[in-house]
Amino acid sequence: MPVRQSLTASPLNTRWRSYRRVPSTRLPRRWRGWLLDPGSLTQRLVDKSAGCFRVELQFQGWAKPTLSEARALKLDPRQQALVREVRLIGCEQDWVYARSIIPASTLTGPQRKLRQLGNQSLGSLLFNDPRMRRGPIETTELQLPGLGQRACARRSVFLLGGKPLLVSEVFLPHLLRVQ
Repeated sequence: MPVRQSLTASPLNTRWRSYRRVPSTRLPRRWRGWLLDPGSLTQRLVDKSAGCFRVELQFQGWAKPTLSEARALKLDPRQQALVREVRLIGCEQDWVYARSIIPASTLTGPQRKLRQLGNQSLGSLLFNDPRMRRGPIETTELQLPGLGQRACARRSVFLLGGKPLLVSEVFLPHLLRVQ
């Protein structure tokens, strides 16, 4: 089942918890290392997959962010942003669903290249830019629509050249099999 059909923005419009300090024991132990790792998720997935990794673009276009996403970016909830949804696939299994919200004001100057990523990893671009800054990691647990399973997710606001974008990542059950 394609991720676009099984995961939509609705589950991500939930209550998020910030972890600026020591992580809460509320986080499932098996997911803590993934959720709270401040490094490049893309690089970690490439390493875990022994190079059998790819990014598959599911959707990219202008849309209204969820209320939660708009608040995280301090956007007017009626304002449209570039929404990018991808599957991160390792060893031919869906490991992560990622949704990025990029305000129009971010897509100027050198950041215009964010419009043309296609199947390229956003994480690779972010973590190779020395000016990138990551805000606090927020986490949540959500129900996967149509799959009858729960998943853990995280999100962070990144500043790229001082311009914000929000990246949310939903960790799918197949990922636990590679640890």
